[in-house]
Amino acid sequence: MLDIAQTQESAIEQQCKVSFVRLLAGLLIVFASMIPGNANGQVQSSTGAAVQPSATEPIAVLAGGCFWGVDGVFKHVKGVTKVTSGYAGGAASTAQYETVSSGTTGHAESVEVVYDPSRISYLQILKVFFLVAHNPTELNRQGPDEGTQYRSAIFYTSDEQKRIAETYINQLTESKVFPKPIVTQVVSLKGFYAAEEYHQNFLERNPDNPYIVYNDLPKIAELRTQFPALYIQ
Repeated sequence: MLDIAQTQESAIEQQCKVSFVRLLAGLLIVFASMIPGNANGQVQSSTGAAVQPSATEPIAVLAGGCFWGVDGVFKHVKGVTKVTSGYAGGAASTAQYETVSSGTTGHAESVEVVYDPSRISYLQILKVFFLVAHNPTELNRQGPDEGTQYRSAIFYTSDEQKRIAETYINQLTESKVFPKPIVTQVVSLKGFYAAEEYHQNFLERNPDNPYIVYNDLPKIAELRTQFPALYIQ
């Protein structure tokens, strides 16, 4: 049996490998998409223009670590009509992946979830967010990824969303659902900026990517187990 020190060393080594794999995977996709004639076209950088919310459907903007996995989870949730990976919490001028990755912009990797309120409620979306999509007790990190850009946050768009989010967090805390304190920020949405094209729908387009396999596919399985009525293939 491995002793505790060996086990911890192995876990740290694995986390480093996973983070490197994620960075390498993103770079490979960028380079591939820049080749003339590539089917995906040339990579488009974030323009700095805020994404305009739907005129008929409400949105939920959530940050829970790497947006690949959070995006992937909500694309399997019934009643969700669109999910966009992007950045929230900082200025339009710094809403680019390389800049956000410095951890100095105020941005968090986030997703904009557009949903049909006749099929799913904002509270149900928060339940998926807290219980499946990420770990709300990890401060300025998520799994192998570290930095304020990977923080847990809810960017509310109305006083009602704020009320629902704060009430639900209090309920989770009082019920001791998690062994550690919830560190999720609840802050007003100032702007959401879509991420570069190669980040969009990353999980579905790269299901065999090691980072996805290790960190994110288990979340899809957990969604199906915990919320079978909300899960869609």
